[in-house]
Amino acid sequence: MADMNQSPPREVPQRGLADSDLSTVMSKMTINKHQADPECENITPTSPVSSCVSMKSDHSMNPPLKFQEESSSIPGGKPASPVPSCLSMKSDNSMNPPLKFQSESSQVPRGKPVSPVPRCLSMKSDNSMNPPLKFQSETSQVPRTIQQERSHTSAPSCVSLKSNWSLDLPDSFNRPSGHRNSKSTEIHERKTRTNLTAISQSMIHAPPDSQKYSELPFKELCMKLKSSLKDRFQWLSDGLRSHGTCLSDIYTELYITEGESGEVNNEHEVRQIETASRIHQSADDKPIKCNDIFKPLHGQDVRVMLTKGVAGIGKTVSVQKFILDWAEGTANQDVHFILPLPFRELNLMKHQSFSLEDLVHHFFPQLKEIKFTNVTTHNIVFIFDGLDEHRLHLDFQNSMVVSEVNIPSSVDVLLTNLIKGNLLPSAFIWITSRPAAASQIPHEWISQVTEIRGFNDPQKEEYLRKNIRDESLANDVIKHLKLSRSLYIMCHIPVFCWISSTVLEKMLEEAEGKPIPKTLTQMYTHFLIIQTCIKKEKYNEAQQKDSEMIIKLGELAFKQLLKGNLIFYEEDLKECGINVKDAVLYSGVCTRIFREDFELLHSKGKVFCFVHLSIQEHLAALYVHITFSKGNKTVLNQWKSTKCAITFPCLSLTDLHKSAVDKALQSKSGELDLFLRFLLGISQESNQALLQVLLPQLSAFSSQSVQDTIEYIKIRLRMNLNPEKYINLFHCLNELNDFSLEEEIQNFQRSRRLAKTKLSPSQWSALVFVLLTSGNALDIFDLRKYTMDNTDECLQRMLPVVMASRTAEVRNCNLTDKGIQALTSALSSKSSSLKELKLSGNILRQSGVRILSEGLQSPHCKLEILDLSECDIQAEDCRSLFSALNLNPSHLRKLDLNSNPLGQSGIFFLSDALQKPQCRLETLKLFNCQLTSQSCAPLAEALKNNSSLIELDLSKNDLKYYGAQLLSNGLRNPSCKLSILSLADCGIITNACRSLCNALNSNPSHLTELCLNRNPIEDKGVQHISNFLSKPYCKLEKLRLSYCSVTESGCAALASALRMNPSHLKELELTGNQLGKSGREKLSALQEHKDYRLEKLKL
Repeated sequence: MADMNQSPPREVPQRGLADSDLSTVMSKMTINKHQADPECENITPTSPVSSCVSMKSDHSMNPPLKFQEESSSIPGGKPASPVPSCLSMKSDNSMNPPLKFQSESSQVPRGKPVSPVPRCLSMKSDNSMNPPLKFQSETSQVPRTIQQERSHTSAPSCVSLKSNWSLDLPDSFNRPSGHRNSKSTEIHERKTRTNLTAISQSMIHAPPDSQKYSELPFKELCMKLKSSLKDRFQWLSDGLRSHGTCLSDIYTELYITEGESGEVNNEHEVRQIETASRIHQSADDKPIKCNDIFKPLHGQDVRVMLTKGVAGIGKTVSVQKFILDWAEGTANQDVHFILPLPFRELNLMKHQSFSLEDLVHHFFPQLKEIKFTNVTTHNIVFIFDGLDEHRLHLDFQNSMVVSEVNIPSSVDVLLTNLIKGNLLPSAFIWITSRPAAASQIPHEWISQVTEIRGFNDPQKEEYLRKNIRDESLANDVIKHLKLSRSLYIMCHIPVFCWISSTVLEKMLEEAEGKPIPKTLTQMYTHFLIIQTCIKKEKYNEAQQKDSEMIIKLGELAFKQLLKGNLIFYEEDLKECGINVKDAVLYSGVCTRIFREDFELLHSKGKVFCFVHLSIQEHLAALYVHITFSKGNKTVLNQWKSTKCAITFPCLSLTDLHKSAVDKALQSKSGELDLFLRFLLGISQESNQALLQVLLPQLSAFSSQSVQDTIEYIKIRLRMNLNPEKYINLFHCLNELNDFSLEEEIQNFQRSRRLAKTKLSPSQWSALVFVLLTSGNALDIFDLRKYTMDNTDECLQRMLPVVMASRTAEVRNCNLTDKGIQALTSALSSKSSSLKELKLSGNILRQSGVRILSEGLQSPHCKLEILDLSECDIQAEDCRSLFSALNLNPSHLRKLDLNSNPLGQSGIFFLSDALQKPQCRLETLKLFNCQLTSQSCAPLAEALKNNSSLIELDLSKNDLKYYGAQLLSNGLRNPSCKLSILSLADCGIITNACRSLCNALNSNPSHLTELCLNRNPIEDKGVQHISNFLSKPYCKLEKLRLSYCSVTESGCAALASALRMNPSHLKELELTGNQLGKSGREKLSALQEHKDYRLEKLKL
C-alpha cells in the first residue's frame, strides 16, 4: 500500500495502542466521549442502528484508519457487524483491498467469519469506499483523524440530501472530461479512483456526527472566503488605502468575443484599438458576458480559459466583477472556491519554494482550517491575472512534473503543472494577458480563447453617463468627444474613457472660455495638471518637489517603456533615483498617475505601476523633451530600432523629431507610435504654455522648429510606407495642428474631381486617413469612385479602406496580378471586415485565380459572397479555386461563376467542394458555363450529399434529356433542400420534363421557384408540371414557362391544377407562348378570384 501514497506522510501526534487491545478498540466503538479512557477518549463510536449517510455527497466521509509498526499479529477473526452493512451490488469498486501486513511476528488467519446479518451494499454508488487499512512495520498507533471528539448517539445519523455540497455540478461548470495531454488524464483518473475509494470507506465507518467535520466547515469556509473577497473586490482601487469607487455603481459590461489562439500580435495596442474600431461587428461575433466566461463556445469542456486584451481594456475589472458576483451569490454558485493569484504578486515569490497547498494557504489563510485535499475535491477556479506582467520562467517543455499538492517546488513550476493538468486536473483556470504575451502559454494547453475589445459606441456613452452624474454635462462631454474622431476611437479603452471624463467634466464645468482639448497630447497634459493640482491643494507641498518627481517618473516611464514593462518593483525605482518612501508617498497622493498596488494583500514587497500604458508614454515623451532641452542631445540613443535608422546629431528640436520619426518608421510593430505623437505634440506652443504650470524650467522652442518637423513628415509620407505607419504620421500631423493634406483631399471630394485626379503618394495617404477617421460607416468600397485608370495602385494605396469595408466592388477594372495581390492581402488580414467581393468583368487568368485562392483559403477570410462572373475562369483554374474553398468552406454562402468556361472537369472540382460536410454554400450560379449532360452526374452527387444549397442556376447550358435525367437523381434525394431551381434554355424536352417532375414528386416540400424558360417542353411537358402543381404537398410559389411552346391545352391543364391546389402559387410567367383567347381567360379568371393567391400573371 505504500506505493499508493506518493506524498510523504505528515508528522502528527499519535497515541500508542497495544497490540492486544486492537480488536477491543475496533469492536467497542460505542464509547461515549465523556466516559472514554483518556488514552482512547477520541475513538469514534459506532451507532447501534443503521447510519443514514448522504447518497450524493462526497463530503460525508472520514479518512481511513492507519496502523503502522505493529509488533504482533492481527486477530484472525473479524467480529460480526451488529447492524446491516450496505455495500454496492453493481460496482467492483465497492470492495476493500486486502489488509497488508509487513514485518510482523505472526500471520493473519485465512478464515473469515460469516456475518450474522445480511450485508446490503449501496446499489447506486461506486463512491462508497475508503482506501484499505494500512499495516506496516511500525508500532500500532491511532492517527489524529480518528481521535476527533465524537458524541455518542443511539439514533440514526441522517445527513441532508438537499445540501448544495452533495449535488452534482451544473452544466455550466462541468468537470472537464479529459485533456489533450494523456499523462495528465492518467494522473486525473488515478486520483479519482483513490478519492472514490476514500469516500466509500468513510461512509461505511463514519461516526454518526461525522458530517459535522465534513460539511459544516466547508460551508463556513466558503462563506468566509466569499466575505473576504467581497471586501477586497467591491471597490475599484484608486491606489489609496481608503475605499475607492464602488464597482457596482460604475461597472459597464464590456464587449467580449471569441478570440483567436496560436497567434502573436505585437502591434502597438493603440494601433490595435484603432484597427478594431474600423471592424464591423460580425453576426458571428456573439458577445460573451463576463459571468459566462467559462461557457463553452463550441460544445467542448473549458478547463483553461485565456482572455486577451490591450492594456487598460478592462481585463482586471472583468476578473474583479466575476469574483464579486460570485461572492455576493448572484452568479456561478456552482463554484465552491475562487482563488485569485495575480502574477504581479507571484513575481515577488519567484525565488521561493512552495507546495500548491502552502501557496494557497499563503494567499488564503482561512483555508488552513480544513485539509487542503478535501478542498481540492470541490469546484475550484484559479484566476491568474496579468500574464504580461509575470517575471517568472514558465517552461512548458522541460519543467519538473508535479502531481501532488503537498510537494514543494518553485512557483513557475507549480503554474506550468496546474495549466498542463498535472496538478488538480479538474480545477478551472482563467488567465488574462495582453495580446503580445499571450503566446507564452502554448496553445495546446488552452481550451478556449476570448478577447476583450473594450467599449463599443453604446457602452462608451453608458460609462460616461455613469461616471458623470450631471446629465447635461455628460451630454456635452459625449458631444465633444464625438467631434474628435481620434479621441472617440480611444474611448474604446475604458481607462481613456475615464481620463477623458475627468478632464472634460472639470473643464466644461469651469466654462471660462479655455480651449477644450482636441488632441491626445492636450488631453493627457490637462490630466497631469489636474491630478497634480489636486495633490497640491491637499498637501500644500512645494512645486519644486513635484517638478523633480515628474522628471524622475518620466525617466522611469521611458526606460521601462523601452523594455516593455508596465509593472515596476523597488529595484526599478532605485535605478532612476527614486526613493521608495517618496514613491509610496507620491503614489498615495497622486494616484491617478502613478500608484502603489495595494491589492497585494499578502506580500511584503511593493509593486508600482502607471494607471495606464498611455500615461506612461506621455510621461516618457515629457522626460525626453525636458532632458533634451537641458542639453542631453543623446537621450534618444537608448531607443534602438530594429534597423539602423538615419541618425542626426540632434542639435535642434527638429533634429530630435526627425530622429524619433525615423526610429518609429523602422519599428515593425509600432510599439512607440503613441510616444511619438506625444513627443511631437508637447512641442506645440499651447502645450508648452500648459506645462509651464508644472515645469517652470521648461524651455520654449520656436514655431519654426515645429514647421520644419511638419515638412519632414510630409516628405516621409511620399515613401512607400505600410498603411498603419502613414496613418500614424497623419495622427502626428494632427498633434502638430496641421490639417493641410486632409483639407486638400476633402476639396477633391466635394468637387467630384477625385476619380479624374492623379494623386501623389501623400495624397493617397491623406485620402485613406480622411475616410477612416470620418466616422461614417464604410459599407461599400467602389473602386471607380477613386480612380478611372490606375486601379492596381489605388487598391494597394487604399488597402486599409478596403479592409474596413463590408463590400468591395472592383468590377470591370482591368485588374492585373498586382491588384489581385492587394485584394488577397485584405482577405488574409485578421482585421478585415470584407464579407462581399465583386470581381465580375476582370480577366483573372490562371495566375490571378491562383493568387486570389491564397486569400480565400486563409483562416482569416470571412467572405460570404463572391462574384466571379465573366472572369474567364478555365477548367484548369478550378483546381486551385475549389481547393481553397475546401480549406476554408464554412463562411462562403453565395458563389457566382456565370459565363465562365468551366466545362465538365471544372464541375468535378466544384462537386467535391460541395460534398464537404463543412460546406455552407447556399447559392450557386452556373449560367452559361459550357456544361453538358455529363456535367450533371457530379452535380447530382453533390445534391445527394449537400443539404445547405437552396438555389441553383444552370441556365444556358446544353443539358438536354440525359442531363435532366441525371439531375433528377439528385433532386429526389431527401438530402436535397433546393428551393430555387433555374434550368432556362437547357434543351429540356417533354420526356426530360417528366423525369424532373417525378423527382419533385418524390421530394416536393422544399422547391418554391422553378424556371424552365426557353425549353421546348410543349403541352405534354406542361401536363407533367400541372400534375405536380395539383398535389397538396406542392409548395411552388413561382413558375416561369416563357417560350416553351405552350398552347390553350397547356393553359387548361395549369388552370385545373391551380383549382385543385390554389394556396401557394403567386407568380406565373407564360410570355412567348401561343395561349389563345380561351387559355388567357381561364388563367386571368383565377388571378381575379379571391380564393386564389395568384398575384402576378405574365401572359
